[in-house]
Amino acid sequence: MIDRMQIVELILKRLESERHSLKIMYNQTKNNIGYFYVDDLLPETIAFECFKVFPKPGEMRCLKSIREYKYVSAQMDKHNDLLEKVIYAFQDKRVVELIGEVCDLESVYPDDSLYAGGLSLMNKDNFLHPHLDNSHDADRNCWRSLNLLYYVTPYWEESYGGNLELWPEGPSKSPTVIESKFNRLVIMATHDLSWHSVNKVVVDKPRCCISNYYFSDNPLRENDKFHVTKFRGRPEDTFTNIILDVDANIRMLIRKIFKKGIRKNPHIYKKETDLDKY
Repeated sequence: MIDRMQIVELILKRLESERHSLKIMYNQTKNNIGYFYVDDLLPETIAFECFKVFPKPGEMRCLKSIREYKYVSAQMDKHNDLLEKVIYAFQDKRVVELIGEVCDLESVYPDDSLYAGGLSLMNKDNFLHPHLDNSHDADRNCWRSLNLLYYVTPYWEESYGGNLELWPEGPSKSPTVIESKFNRLVIMATHDLSWHSVNKVVVDKPRCCISNYYFSDNPLRENDKFHVTKFRGRPEDTFTNIILDVDANIRMLIRKIFKKGIRKNPHIYKKETDLDKY
């Protein structure tokens, strides 16, 4: 059985082998959003095993609204420990520092609580509308800086949907589509211009993703301000845009009154030592 440190070494080796080209990719895109991706991140046997042990929808939390439709979980002790090893391999200090260096960020750090991270699964008709991620961590102490998405569904094709869409000119224009390709790691900057979405899955197959967020003490853009996760409709969805604008304004008002929000069960990893807090 592979251990976490072996996975760390494999990730480091792969990223190091592409460091120069990844840095070029990020620098070429950072004036808008800033992203890079690397294929064949881990040996295929490990990536296949991640998919094999990925939880089923009934073992995850379903998020279904006008904003999104998907399944998520951050409670890693309820799932196969390989998935937890992979998630926390991305939080190893050397991996974090290397990714930070590629993105020209001096100080970034991972989130042990997996706030809004962990596992996500999308089945047929699942989607995620264009949105800006919440600007901060759960306690509003740190700025969200990087979004790490590792895709583990074998034989996935772009025509299946469920692909990451980046909107460098905003959600009223056209997106750049990044295929949710098997064994691909995508890393994107998170700030007040990094609109992104996931287009609808159109096949009866699960699209599985392992995700992390990195945080920093300062925002990536000087003019960034605190904001909740803000959704928009697609360019043709005028009515949806109106509803989602109202929704975002209401949630923003709530966060101005209640700094940490009013949700009793935030999307975080509640470890045994933390359970008495909830």
